Amino acid sequence: MTRTDEQSNTNATDALQSGPVQAPLMQEPGNAPLDEREIAAIVFDSIDEGVFTVDQDCRITSFNAAAERISGFSRAEALGQFCFDIFRTDLCQAHCALRSTLSNGQPSRGERVTIITRDGRQVAITVNTTILRDSGGRRIGAVEFFRDLTAIENLRRRLQEARHSSRIVSANPRMQRIVAMLPQIAESECNVLIQGPSGAGKELVAEAIHDLSPRKDNRYIRVNCAALPENLLESELFGYAKGAFTDAKRDKPGLFFLAQKGTILLDEITEMPVSLQSKLLRVLSNGEFQPLGSVRTLKTDARILSSTNSNIEQRIKQGAFREDLFYRINVINIHIPPLCERPEDIPLLVNEFLQRQRKQRHKAITSISNEALQCLRRYPFPGNVRELENAIEHAFVLCRGEVIGIDHLPERIRRGAEQASSRLPAGSEAAIIAEALQRHGGNKAQTAKELGIDRTTLWRRMKRLGLNPRAA
Repeated sequence: MTRTDEQSNTNATDALQSGPVQAPLMQEPGNAPLDEREIAAIVFDSIDEGVFTVDQDCRITSFNAAAERISGFSRAEALGQFCFDIFRTDLCQAHCALRSTLSNGQPSRGERVTIITRDGRQVAITVNTTILRDSGGRRIGAVEFFRDLTAIENLRRRLQEARHSSRIVSANPRMQRIVAMLPQIAESECNVLIQGPSGAGKELVAEAIHDLSPRKDNRYIRVNCAALPENLLESELFGYAKGAFTDAKRDKPGLFFLAQKGTILLDEITEMPVSLQSKLLRVLSNGEFQPLGSVRTLKTDARILSSTNSNIEQRIKQGAFREDLFYRINVINIHIPPLCERPEDIPLLVNEFLQRQRKQRHKAITSISNEALQCLRRYPFPGNVRELENAIEHAFVLCRGEVIGIDHLPERIRRGAEQASSRLPAGSEAAIIAEALQRHGGNKAQTAKELGIDRTTLWRRMKRLGLNPRAA
């Protein structure tokens, strides 16, 4: 609570305790002056915070307009009722701030509780309480001030969504559409299949779905189905009973059991052996599974996300993946495009990775040269975003100054960019120049600087490629 809030509460409490309110009011000609009780009532109902008073037995003796609005109960419904029958907070029985103040005389400041409104909604509020005394100083009850936190909680939730979504850095329209859909997908609880090439960011999308979902406070588990042999993968997923095999000295819970109320990502799901796919289908159908060597049937409510860099339809045709399993995991499909299809993301990602490396390595590297950036833009990045991140980390190790140059980039990227430039169709070069011109509003000096060439070279290339060099 701020100092201003405390002063406001103190002043309002003084008004409630002191009885007559000594405050001059300007009156319009011909109107009778308001008496002190009317003035006190106007002040009481003008306070933005909910305010109510109780007697020594916690029965409500006054209830202002803001308390009506926040709680949903009218003043007539509240007066004479026990406060815990009106507000029904999550701390009414265990630790009631108002009851504590009545018993020990000590005020309470900034207590956060959740009330249940008249129409059954849960509303978070902050509570401040203090003793209420009459004009003679005798204790006659207590007063509570409370503030609705709904707007603040909604803002906090939106900021949380933005923070998790903002980890996926992109200016590409396709990627931006994916990011915009993530909160709805996360809330849906549906099975999701995430497809895309290795290193494109599938796991980052899966983490964002978990972090934005109602399961965010529970476990997120990733399993690489391609990294484990069949027997080990089965025991990892489903667990095993004591004596199931030679080294099974005790029961071991599987990941489906450990992911209760959480999320499990089956990465590279198309590499899962067909024999296990039928068992996974049972989990997806009714949440049931049996640990290895056990006759007990266990249940899981874990949300299952899947990802693959393979052509899953082709795997189905080859008989390597069950078609009925595909329909189970493919309720919502997210396809992550490769980095070579979103070159506009390279400068944004480079800047993101520069910031991360600065924090980790504490080096005073501030930027990347235009020549190095253009080299990265020409390179096709078969390893996608992961390869780009590794390239920036490599450059950080070699760079001794403040600006990463082309010589600091890995040799394979420099060589790959040169080969890509030598076979670059004229149309592609024109597209790169046109895109850069658009970013800089037609400013040729800034465009030439970004492309790492001088202005006259840019003018000649535009003329050769059929781009109007005299345009804006």
